[in-house]
Amino acid sequence: MIIYIHGFGSSGEANKAKLLRAHFHEKGIRFIAPSLPTIPDLAIHTLDELIESYLANETVYLMGSSLGGYYALYLSDKYHLKAVLINPAINAPETLDRAIGHGVNYYDNSAYEWNASHVEMLESYEIEEPNLKNLFVLLQKGDEVLDYEEAFDVLEGAKMIVEEGGTHSFEGLERHFEAIQRFFGVALKL
Repeated sequence: MIIYIHGFGSSGEANKAKLLRAHFHEKGIRFIAPSLPTIPDLAIHTLDELIESYLANETVYLMGSSLGGYYALYLSDKYHLKAVLINPAINAPETLDRAIGHGVNYYDNSAYEWNASHVEMLESYEIEEPNLKNLFVLLQKGDEVLDYEEAFDVLEGAKMIVEEGGTHSFEGLERHFEAIQRFFGVALKL
């Protein structure tokens, strides 16, 4: 089972989630991309419940983009799972401290509050020494939201692809689907 964790203000119906869902479903690989609450503790609690329910019967793999990459890093460490991090918000508390105020969900333009207590919640999910052998990191230098060098420096030693150009959304992600599948060691269902 692959669980995809979306980024800040996004949803399980965003373009990246749809691309990944279509690819893995076509290959016969179980994949979900839940739409998570904006409150970090609730998002992590939801992901904990999903992971624990699936782990009872199958191997779980994580994928996360931006804030979802930050969550995936934490959960990978907690449960000793392989994770793919796509332009991860490696310093999420600092990055999202700048977002305090009212956020907008990109799926339906609904508004939500993002406040200092949410940033404090993020701080409790920081990982001091990530298990690099369980990580595959995809970075694009053209990320207009995050400085790719932060993730590069913290996660140096993990399997990593760093591309020139690109955007925060990670342009051309589909070029890496097979490499992601190989990293997870996910066999096709016959």
